Amino acid sequence: MSKQSDFFLYNNNRYNGEFTPEYLIFNSNLQEFTQKVSYICSLETAGKLTPEESYLQIKSLWKDLKRSKKLLGIGAKDDPNHPDDTSEQEE
Repeated sequence: MSKQSDFFLYNNNRYNGEFTPEYLIFNSNLQEFTQKVSYICSLETAGKLTPEESYLQIKSLWKDLKRSKKLLGIGAKDDPNHPDDTSEQEE
């Protein structure tokens, strides 16, 4: 692909938050997640994916994002400002 199409398809916005390598990596993962979810939503809207297929793909992407957050140590249990991820129910 050309550089222009790469920029259009995989646009990353500049990170302006508190800088740590972990936050920067997570921000990149989060932007990739949102881009893929956008593609899945477009495919579902166009009738190329069923709602169930879309749901399962997004659920898998969400689990990957949560895993990356945990591996990067973001929102550690000892920080009272971060919610406990174990309280979320998984299907």
